[in-house]
Amino acid sequence: MQLFFTPDITGTQYTLNETESKHAIRVLRLSIDDQIQLVDGKGNFFEAKIIDAHPKRCTIEVIAKKTAFNQRNHYLHMAVAPTKNIDRFEWFLEKATEIGIDEITPILCEHSERKVIKNERLEKVIVSAMKQSIKAYLPKLNPLTPLQTLISSATEKSKFIAHCYEQDKRELKNELKNSDSHLILIGPEGDFSPEEVKLAMENLYTPVSLGQSRLRTETAAVVACHTVNLLKSE
Repeated sequence: MQLFFTPDITGTQYTLNETESKHAIRVLRLSIDDQIQLVDGKGNFFEAKIIDAHPKRCTIEVIAKKTAFNQRNHYLHMAVAPTKNIDRFEWFLEKATEIGIDEITPILCEHSERKVIKNERLEKVIVSAMKQSIKAYLPKLNPLTPLQTLISSATEKSKFIAHCYEQDKRELKNELKNSDSHLILIGPEGDFSPEEVKLAMENLYTPVSLGQSRLRTETAAVVACHTVNLLKSE
């Protein structure tokens, strides 16, 4: 059954926006009394039926509502340096949303090769992945933020920085048991600078390893996201 994103849904009747209406009526060829599913990105999941099959303002009636639909038992915030090839960063956003993530902050680092992003485009990738994976929570996407600003302002209980330097690092999978909110920093293709790693550690970020392989930025971010979700679901 097709899933539609309806962020401002209230009450028992709702009119889809023009884009979603066109998709429902013109593309999927749905008609009156056909049933669809809706999510609002805030944890609510709806079963509904079409009562007006207009291709520009399709109206539905809510049949059933589930709150806190598939809510996870932890909060995951990932701060990742956007890649030079934006397609690779979009791939991370898509996969992280499918796996499970609450907040994403693109970060500007000393070695960053991409210093401009278009949040509107990235939001569409996240919404599409949320719908595809049947999730009711829309991850929060923050604006591009200087690393130093994020390091000093973060409030998560557990804070980690994943880097490639040869120094004492802990395995991420062994550091997740005693907290339910996590922030993980993933650097750019050229890694964090030594000064950035030092600053993070001075602010009580734990240096962590994601395994023996040297990973691309987007791969490291997906591995970290999957590791947290896998271990916290046990």
